[in-house]
Amino acid sequence: MEKIIIYKFPQKSRQELEAMFNLTEWKQTKFYQEAKEEGKLEGKLEGKLEGKLEGKLEGKLEGKLEGKLEGKLETIPLLVRLGLNEEQIARELNLRVEIVHQFITNQNN
Repeated sequence: MEKIIIYKFPQKSRQELEAMFNLTEWKQTKFYQEAKEEGKLEGKLEGKLEGKLEGKLEGKLEGKLEGKLEGKLETIPLLVRLGLNEEQIARELNLRVEIVHQFITNQNN
């Protein structure tokens, strides 16, 4: 019976159907329970897929940023040998002076 009602009035909302047919026990119907369970499963799957995609993208971005920073840090000793000071190195590599200073200090220890 519920399926007939649902298919007969596809444009009606749940609340409208409840009012039209006095379906006070709507949530107790098998149709409602199955639809609810199906919705939960779809939501879980969609959430897992979105989470995996976000994780992959975040990981790739993090890896790229780490790689760029590593490359810049590896360049610092060469620039020091060429006679550039910390401010010049920071400007050339687009880094904060504090990072350059800390790296040079750690290299000397």
